[in-house]
Amino acid sequence: MDAQAVQQIQRILNYQFQNPQLLDEAFLHSSAADPHRSSNERMEFLGDSVLSLVICKTLFLRFPDYLEGNLTKIKSRLVSRKTCAELANQLGLPAFLRVGKGMDSSRAMSGSIAAASFESAVAALFLDGGMDAAETFILAQFNPLIDAADAEQHQENYKSVLQQYCQQEYSCMPLYEVLDEKGPDHNKCFEVAAVIRHHRYPGAWGVTKKEAEQRAALNALRQLGLIPDETDDMPA
Repeated sequence: MDAQAVQQIQRILNYQFQNPQLLDEAFLHSSAADPHRSSNERMEFLGDSVLSLVICKTLFLRFPDYLEGNLTKIKSRLVSRKTCAELANQLGLPAFLRVGKGMDSSRAMSGSIAAASFESAVAALFLDGGMDAAETFILAQFNPLIDAADAEQHQENYKSVLQQYCQQEYSCMPLYEVLDEKGPDHNKCFEVAAVIRHHRYPGAWGVTKKEAEQRAALNALRQLGLIPDETDDMPA
């Protein structure tokens, strides 16, 4: 890879590489690699794992009230080949890929091959600058997508909906009261009720306190008339 291409990629990634040779491997597709040179497949493998870790960590810290199912739903939407391909194409990364004859006009260039270029770039950042460099780049690209995914997911997060309602209507936060517990320590179930300004709404059971709180919030929203009774109990 020539110096001009390296400079252009560094501008796109907003990062100055100490070892620019990493970009040479990151942007070499297997269709153009000879037996003596490594393609970007290994880099793609590493970049995919780094990307998943950064997104999982970010979602875990940003949304402390979301259950595992909610977090998984958002993560699956974000860390996908389609999303990586779209981001790669927006950044113009596929233009720097060296591919075999005829590959540059294939549909895969804007799909799976583009996605691989994004993941390989993440790997190059990680290998050169550690997790901080990779995370800075990843979040710069994904923060708007995380915000959009949360806005959609928010509609299914009953605690968040109830909290917003209480703040707007009563200038207070809903409380959650544990009414009962059943089962041994390693396999307990909890009954929780939402309490708003000393009014306790119908309780709900869950296998964790967080799940019970979500169900209790749903009961409160139903009684308040904010969600119709035919709404499914919980999102998958």
